[in-house]
Amino acid sequence: MQSLLILGRQPELGLAELESLYGYDKVNKVSDNVAIVDIDPCLLTFQRLGGSQKFAKLLTEINTINWSDIENFLIKTSPKHSEKNPPGKMTLGLSLYGFDIKPNQIYRSALSIKRAIVKTGRSVRLVPNKSADLNTAQVIYNKLTSNRSWEILIIKSDKKTYIAQTIMVQDIKGYSERDQARPYRDPKVGMLPPKLAQIMINLSVGKLDQTKLQSICQNEDTKLIPNFNQTILDPFCGTGVILQEASLMGYKFIGSDLNPKMVDYSRKNLEWLTRKNDLNIKIDKISVADATNNHWPRFDFIASETNLGKPLSSLPPKDILETMIQDLNQLINGFLINIAKQSSTNLRLCIGIPAWQINKNDFRCLPIIDHLENIGYNLIDFKHINNKQLIYYRPNQTVARQLIVIKRK
Repeated sequence: MQSLLILGRQPELGLAELESLYGYDKVNKVSDNVAIVDIDPCLLTFQRLGGSQKFAKLLTEINTINWSDIENFLIKTSPKHSEKNPPGKMTLGLSLYGFDIKPNQIYRSALSIKRAIVKTGRSVRLVPNKSADLNTAQVIYNKLTSNRSWEILIIKSDKKTYIAQTIMVQDIKGYSERDQARPYRDPKVGMLPPKLAQIMINLSVGKLDQTKLQSICQNEDTKLIPNFNQTILDPFCGTGVILQEASLMGYKFIGSDLNPKMVDYSRKNLEWLTRKNDLNIKIDKISVADATNNHWPRFDFIASETNLGKPLSSLPPKDILETMIQDLNQLINGFLINIAKQSSTNLRLCIGIPAWQINKNDFRCLPIIDHLENIGYNLIDFKHINNKQLIYYRPNQTVARQLIVIKRK
């Protein structure tokens, strides 16, 4: 059985993440924000995916995109499918992707499906749509992933429609706590979202060792942390977001930062995470160090958000911007040269570097991107997306994060 994923706000990041973890040949983009992964849903490690909002099992595909035909198909098949649910009242919600259908029409269709199920003797509660798809909060609030509930995903793709059932959604409360409730944060050094930290880690580690994965179908504790016995290095650790997410994903870490205050913040944030989640996280591998000349103990991958420069609400004068670009480019160039001296062939890195939005969706990037081969690295090419799409930003944001995924030559 295949796994279907609803991607996040910037679906290109989610696609790159899936391709990195499972391989290009296992990932099929079926619409702008939907992908199918050819992997057993029991082994898909959804909780580590920062770029996917919903995780579903693919039920079937039908060779039509006509809504009336789709509605009739669901009316016909839903009663028999509902018999597999445990006894009791069930909850039903519909989420549509790629269809231009109003919420009131979706509700009428859901009502027809409900009537068909009610005829079997089962009571059904409908979740009304505010938009074509139910958001993550609605799915959680209405418990649509419980064993007596359905969120049916209906995805338009060219001339066919995919039907899937949601198994799990992103833990928005957990993300919020790890972002907002950490005791030490500093807006001046950037506020790396935990979701983005997960994406960066996944882009850095590459293809997962399937033998290390726990089946969520055989283990009720879906939050059980695997042990990959691999170490991630973050040489610009800041307040420790990548370190915290790496710990929760089953990796050991080494962290360093030039600023002693940031090192102290990282340690205290990880102590908080340890207490909160009853974990055994060793924080002795966080130190003050200059990324351009330090030598670290052995590590397997690098995931790091480098210095993004000064926070900006608007673009500075051209000469000031050029000076910032030169200074940051020199810093990152020095860091990569230092890493090249102490790493072996095929070391994989995902680093976040600054890019400036000079016009809507038009970015000024650091020149180092065009000179990576000269300092010992190859840019990893993704098949499903263009590397230039790996920029994390919001529409009115001046300083964006460009992710570059590279490998030591």
